[in-house]
Amino acid sequence: MLLKFTKMHGLGNDFVVLDALTRPISLSPEQLRRIADRHFGVGCDQVLLVEPPRLADTDFHYRIFNADGGEVEQCGNGARCFVRYVRDRGLTTKTEIRVGTRGGVIVPRLEDDGQVTVNMGVPEFEPARIPFDAAVRAPVYALEVDGRSVEVSALSMGNPHAVQVVTDIERAPVAGEGPLIERHPRFPQRVNAGYMQIDSRRRILLRVYERGVGETLACGTGACAAVVAGILRGLLDREVMVASRGGDLGISWAGEGRPVMMTGPAVTVFEGEMDI
Repeated sequence: MLLKFTKMHGLGNDFVVLDALTRPISLSPEQLRRIADRHFGVGCDQVLLVEPPRLADTDFHYRIFNADGGEVEQCGNGARCFVRYVRDRGLTTKTEIRVGTRGGVIVPRLEDDGQVTVNMGVPEFEPARIPFDAAVRAPVYALEVDGRSVEVSALSMGNPHAVQVVTDIERAPVAGEGPLIERHPRFPQRVNAGYMQIDSRRRILLRVYERGVGETLACGTGACAAVVAGILRGLLDREVMVASRGGDLGISWAGEGRPVMMTGPAVTVFEGEMDI
């Protein structure tokens, strides 16, 4: 099967975008892994499918598959690329669209300066809805990892996150500890493991070991989760700049029951065809 694709990225978090609006696309986990393979395929962190709307009052549906072939609920950097893709290809004339995902409805908007702002929805803290194995909700949980106790904030941004505060982002044990947290038994659907260094109340440094991918250059939902966790713990202000290895994201959150807003770039790299 010959697939036309577009390669895009948001701060180095890169995607292969496929148009499934006129022709349904069904790919096996093996095919998805082949596309994502950086040596034998196109190479990406996630494969994104643009589909017709499934939910009422939405313009499109958005499916996300990690590099390991597993489908996931949400991807913030991908959401910015999604609206850039449908607008640049003439699939919509709107600058703001409503998009259904496995994790709920998101609302990305193209700004006049070329940046993209996404309403990422309201964060979820109830353990059963993250999901996370805990008796009651708490701002911080003790997680046993490799024989030691690690303090994490657990929440969902449509996908599960475990965020911890570190003193030195460059020395954070992302490669060694990240996979252990990702597959920790208290997270039955696995989890994205975030490491946050607080530079000031309005700026943090962030690295994320993404579920099913590994460490990426940037993680949009991870940036949202880190800022929300920091605000809940009284460590951050309502508007924060998140510095990742791929670049900066602006995150704002007005508090409980309110959506998280994320602003950052979305870039098209190239287009092509692949025999899959």
